[in-house]
Amino acid sequence: MALVLREAHIRTLLSMRDTVMVLEDAFKDQAEGIALNQPRDRLMCTNGVLNILAAAAPAFGIMGMKAYTAFREGVRFVVMLFSSQDGRLLALLESDWLGAMRTGGATALATRYLAREDATRVGLIGAGNQAITQLMGVCAVRPITTAYVYSRQQEPREVFCHEMARLLHIDVVPVSTARAAVEAADILITATTAWEPVFQGEWVQPGCHINAIGSNWPQRREIDSLTLQRCALIVADSLEQAQVEAGDLIIPADEGIFDWGMVRELADVICDPGPLRAPEDITLFKSLGIALEDVVTAAHVYHLARQRGLGEEINLLL
Repeated sequence: MALVLREAHIRTLLSMRDTVMVLEDAFKDQAEGIALNQPRDRLMCTNGVLNILAAAAPAFGIMGMKAYTAFREGVRFVVMLFSSQDGRLLALLESDWLGAMRTGGATALATRYLAREDATRVGLIGAGNQAITQLMGVCAVRPITTAYVYSRQQEPREVFCHEMARLLHIDVVPVSTARAAVEAADILITATTAWEPVFQGEWVQPGCHINAIGSNWPQRREIDSLTLQRCALIVADSLEQAQVEAGDLIIPADEGIFDWGMVRELADVICDPGPLRAPEDITLFKSLGIALEDVVTAAHVYHLARQRGLGEEINLLL
């Protein structure tokens, strides 16, 4: 019997703390060659896009895939989990919130390894759905006291700040320019749908850690070339996927002002952090969102649902 889990189940079962823990274990497995990740494939149709990502995590007992469509009418996400022992279909999960949580969890994990221990101030550009779990994530791994938030529309920005202050019990301050958010930041997050850089590299303060999560198309970028040139360390969740999707890196590489040899993978940094960063070093995490993150987070939710008797069982692919 396969288990169907809805968005409400995901929200009930999945915490940010657990998401970060599960992702850390998965990336360690990947570094050791135990877990496998297949980069995203995209089928471009006239009216929209079908995205497919697959991964296997035998230590979690699962392999699976995430598929989602992006059309003018909306984006729809589903994760399918199979047993890595006998191939049985284990679960079908609605995965909008799951995807947001794993993205915030990956940012949190990168922040744990790359940001200064004493980082307390966040600059956040973007105030949409992804921004929610981004702020949740960094607050889970650093003693954040204040977040400065910029987005283009004033009213949604102010509503976001009010709701996040209530949720996280920190000061969340709306600011009227991107520069104000960037210059205040020990940790800077970009969570936008922008096609062009959303801040200027000279605004970034020494010692800042940057999480760039908004762009996963080769023609789009949130980060300018100066920012990359100022970084002492650049990390991606998948180098292979970054070379296909990360416009933040592809565009300057094509211009001859960025070398892919500068990029480390998150799994390798977790297993071998390397030399301690200097206090003034600027670091960057380029998040693409990879299948391994989706599949292991979904597996965690599935196991919790089984323990608590949640979800709807169906006869499918017996």
